[in-house]
Amino acid sequence: MHGRLSWLTLSLLLAGCASPLPAPDPQMAWVELEAREVTSLLMADWQDGQRLRDGRYFQVTPGAHELEATFRYYYQGNPMGRNTLPISCWVRLRYPDFAAGQRYRLEAWAMSTQVYAVLYDGSGRELAEAEVLGCGSY
Repeated sequence: MHGRLSWLTLSLLLAGCASPLPAPDPQMAWVELEAREVTSLLMADWQDGQRLRDGRYFQVTPGAHELEATFRYYYQGNPMGRNTLPISCWVRLRYPDFAAGQRYRLEAWAMSTQVYAVLYDGSGRELAEAEVLGCGSY
């Protein structure tokens, strides 16, 4: 429980100190990141082999791109809610058809030890599923 509170507190502090997001460039596609659980976090890491400076979003030119992100969550192996295990997973999304001026959402969630990450378009239609590269405790 102590680890959960610390992680949540850290996330809230970072969110409060974060600079505002830049305005989306209409010549680019914007990919926001969302973790389904309030105690989990999805952050952008790499875009087409280049390390990103801001992990809150991807902004890409039209066409094909490879995006990598880190998804962190707590696995509750015990039904009583004790002994949660912090898990970090790396996911890679390859999508061939990003469009300029469009907004996308990469959403991640965990069901027990199974992790999912899916790309949705602006209307909520599923476009692609990301590949889970690996997971481990952190």
